Amino acid sequence: MVALSGGADSVSLLDVLVRAGYTCIAAHCNFALRGAESDRDEAFVRELCATMNVPLEVTHFDTRSYAREHKVSIEVAARELRYAWFDEIARQHACQAICVAHHQNDQAETLLLNLKRGTGLRGLAGIRPISPNPMAPESVPIVRPLLCTTRDYIEHYLRDKRQLSWVVDSTNNDTSITRNAIREQLRSYSKSEIEHMAQTAEIMQGYVDIVEGRETREAGVVSLYERLREYGFAEIDKIYDALEKGEGGKTFTSRTHKATIKKGKLCVTTV
Repeated sequence: MVALSGGADSVSLLDVLVRAGYTCIAAHCNFALRGAESDRDEAFVRELCATMNVPLEVTHFDTRSYAREHKVSIEVAARELRYAWFDEIARQHACQAICVAHHQNDQAETLLLNLKRGTGLRGLAGIRPISPNPMAPESVPIVRPLLCTTRDYIEHYLRDKRQLSWVVDSTNNDTSITRNAIREQLRSYSKSEIEHMAQTAEIMQGYVDIVEGRETREAGVVSLYERLREYGFAEIDKIYDALEKGEGGKTFTSRTHKATIKKGKLCVTTV
């Protein structure tokens, strides 16, 4: 199942998954918060799915009433409503995952937002590529296939490679909202700076898993990073994956050292 808002990120996610051969169903939430613009987004999504021949589920929420009743912010209300409904739709259609379109800019925003509010290891770890549904932890997982790329590339992909359009949420320009203010700040950051921030969050995910005793890929990459840190290798994740796959003879180099996989072990020598 693909969460489809109509924004560039969700449009590209649906397009990539369909082209990759996945059987998809789209799900769109109309939160009734932006008047005609909310209805415009719904109409856009309906037309897009009809053109792509993708089944679509649509729901309407009285988000403000929910927020008042549960004494939460509009943002929290919308989050709780959509994730509870996503789980319902995913189970109805026997989906294996709920795909959402978070990307590296979202990761950087989350990292900065958590730092601004004050945080610990989990806050520094940002958004996970796969995580439980916050409204149904034991049910269908949340998957984020675009967490490896930036907003700029997503828009380039749609505009220049696929010639696909998308809609823009005008409330994103309201910098009185903290996340929007951070998003505006990130506009001055280079692509590499955003990528480095996202990579930092990924590394911190490994440290969190080590502290919490979970044997995950992220924990394995960080453990290998700590063992190899003094040698200056740049692509620890690729070294880890090669070790896991048993790719004997594969070699990696830094400015001062060479690492070669031999009989399932990593041998490090000077260049």
